[in-house]
Formats: sequence, C-alpha cells, structure tokens
Amino acid sequence: MSIFDNPDEFYMQQALREAQAAFDEDEIPVGAIIVSGDRIIARAHNNTERLHDVTAHAEMLAFTAATNYLDAKYLTDCTLYVTLEPCVMCAGAAGWTQIGRIVYGASDPKRGFERLGRDMLHPKTVVHSGILAAECETLLKDFFKLHR
Repeated sequence: MSIFDNPDEFYMQQALREAQAAFDEDEIPVGAIIVSGDRIIARAHNNTERLHDVTAHAEMLAFTAATNYLDAKYLTDCTLYVTLEPCVMCAGAAGWTQIGRIVYGASDPKRGFERLGRDMLHPKTVVHSGILAAECETLLKDFFKLHR
C-alpha cells in the first residue's frame, strides 16, 4: 500500500508493526507512531514488562520520542496513530502535548478514554477511530489467548 492510497491505513500499518514487536517481546501488543507532515518522527510499543514501569505505554514512549525529536513540548501539528484506544493516562498526556490528531484502531470499552468523554484532550484535537480495527483486535486477542 502506498501512503497516497490511504494515509491513515498506511500509518496504522506502521503502528501495527510496532504492536507486533511488542507481541514478539511478550508485551501487550500495542504500537504507536507519531507523524509530522508526511514523516514518522516517533515509533514505540508497550514496554511495561521490560522496563517494570506501568506508565511505559506505547503512546507515552512515542510522545517522549516525538517531543525530543522536535525539541518542543507541544505536538500540535502531529498525528498519533495507535493500535488500541488510549487509556485515560495516555489521553491525559495527549491533552498536555496538545497533539493535533489521534487515530486509533481497536476500541477499549473497559479502559479506553472514550467512555469518560474527550474532555481530557486538547479542544482542537481531532479523533478518528476504527482504522484497521479488525487487524488491531486480532493481534490483541491472539496475545491474550496465549496468556490466559
């Protein structure tokens, strides 16, 4: 797939590669990338087990990498692509970064931020959901089948 065919699907496929890396490392398979313009400026996947850090979610690690790359604390002109709906912690951090756009794959009705509303995000942040949701959900379900 070319980036020009469907940019959201193209970038979500990149986030899925990160999620697969998490799966391969026995981490919950969530992957995230941050795009500025047409360039990926950050890639991350869950590292809570390896780092023994419950805050080492893919989004949090990607925010840090992107702000370091840009040498700025705000990500207003960036898009976060993440395979699973961000949790409340990650959505709160997204609000602080003032990220311009969030695109996620699978919904998370138990821990996702949407159940509480979008008030924790910056008012200008645009959210799109369901991009490659089936692929994102399958990876998560496969992981949990192995661990339950």
